[in-house]
Amino acid sequence: MIRPAADPLSAGVHTVEVEGVVLRYHVHGTGPLCVAHPGGPGFAWEYLRMPELEKQLTVVYVEPVGTGGSDRLPSHPHGYTRARYSRHLAAVIDHLAVPRVHLLGHSHGGFVAQYHALHRPDQLAGIVLYDSAPVTGDEHVAEVMRSVQEFAARHAGHPELAAVLGAFAAIPAIADDEAMLATARGVLPAYLADYWADPQRWAPLGESLRATYISGLDEHSAPDQVDDREPLAALAMATLVVAGRHDVVCGVRWAEELYKLIPASRLVILERSGHFGHLEEPGRFADEVAAFVAADHS
Repeated sequence: MIRPAADPLSAGVHTVEVEGVVLRYHVHGTGPLCVAHPGGPGFAWEYLRMPELEKQLTVVYVEPVGTGGSDRLPSHPHGYTRARYSRHLAAVIDHLAVPRVHLLGHSHGGFVAQYHALHRPDQLAGIVLYDSAPVTGDEHVAEVMRSVQEFAARHAGHPELAAVLGAFAAIPAIADDEAMLATARGVLPAYLADYWADPQRWAPLGESLRATYISGLDEHSAPDQVDDREPLAALAMATLVVAGRHDVVCGVRWAEELYKLIPASRLVILERSGHFGHLEEPGRFADEVAAFVAADHS
């Protein structure tokens, strides 16, 4: 098929206006199409760049509203709900002018992908829930704290451990972009399977991070909580659930629960990864996702 000159899937940076705000997205790679939604909320898309996957798929990296080069809401830092992200995602997918896409959501992007699959299944051929969870709130926070304690026990005595634990303790006080970025860099060693085994490899990841403070509250200052357990049990969509064995944020407990909840799901655990399996085990991650996208889900 010959596409017009203004091809929405040509390699590079694109913009689209949705609900009065301008969103950016980036197209890289070649092959079947996969749309990728980053996490945070508030982390710029670059950390999710997946060069190995781009060798097998065309990846459209969305910059969600309020993040990176996309516009902020007038209510910033509030109002960034899953419903809004999903509406914007729907407009971007429509703009791509393809029948259906595979959607990959990482971390908070997984929460968005779940919501989109439940509310706009007509747009999707399948979803990849990458380091996601079916719930947020107190139960999720308690699991994170348990995982952080395990991380601390594994690295007891390390001279930089106290700084990492201090960064976790500072999370509730984040109130601006500067604090958001500082905290993201501070907790990074806990987000990887073994940061301190090769810190020179991973330090550039922290230095390259860009982050925006997003409150997690809607425009009425109410928390945008997630509890998808009941609806996901009725989700009739092919789903690949991916998690790192050592992920302290959305780890194996949640991946296994998603797998048990969603009828047409497959589970992949990356044994040598934390929260960034696309960087820690790029080859296996890419092969698993590309095979899922290429499969016949009918």
